Amino acid sequence: MLKPVLFSLCALSILGGANLYANPAVEPTVRNPWLDQANRIDERLQRGPSDVIFIGDSITNNWASNSRGKPVWDRYYARMDAVNMGISGDKTENILWRLQNGSLDETDPKVAVILAGINNIHRDNAEEIAEGVEAIVDEVLTSCPNCQIILMGVFPRGYKPNAPERSKVKAVNEILSKMDSNPRIVFIDIGDQLLDENGIYTKEMSPDALHPLAKGYEIWARAIRSTMEDMLAKTSVN
Repeated sequence: MLKPVLFSLCALSILGGANLYANPAVEPTVRNPWLDQANRIDERLQRGPSDVIFIGDSITNNWASNSRGKPVWDRYYARMDAVNMGISGDKTENILWRLQNGSLDETDPKVAVILAGINNIHRDNAEEIAEGVEAIVDEVLTSCPNCQIILMGVFPRGYKPNAPERSKVKAVNEILSKMDSNPRIVFIDIGDQLLDENGIYTKEMSPDALHPLAKGYEIWARAIRSTMEDMLAKTSVN
């Protein structure tokens, strides 16, 4: 009676069974094309302390874009000497690799704004994506003991409400919202604010139904403003 079981275990071992059910979203993975950019971010972080960091992918990276987030960034965050740690194309596992390989060395910001997961949307299921984001959050909480986190809900993807990505984004955000129970985390979802009254991600807000234009960054900045101010004030008192 044991032989079939043993055969199955052997077969799994031969096929790499230990990894058959691994979640790629939580396996730290380097992307060689962006190592120079990652190193520049690390160098900036190590030049001196910054109270606020933004962690993420291209949507975060576009805070530096003149046609998207930079005018808003200059009004809200330049005076804080905030650091933009967004790199285009990053999945959760790539961000995790960066955080575990230098980005958080010798830095302990007061606030980290985290937006991640949308680049995993076509490969991973909602639970896997959420687990990847949670791993990023846990890395920051562990490595930066004085840091509080503004965890952003994953932004919408797709023009129409019935776009296949929309339901998965919603499922991811439902899982992430539960992290708000941690006193060091505040979950904020602005997805509905980026859509019109019919749930359309208009070209006036995002030409590709993924990356917001300046209007979207204004919405983002206003949505997190009071929370960020409260966190910075609380940390200063402590």
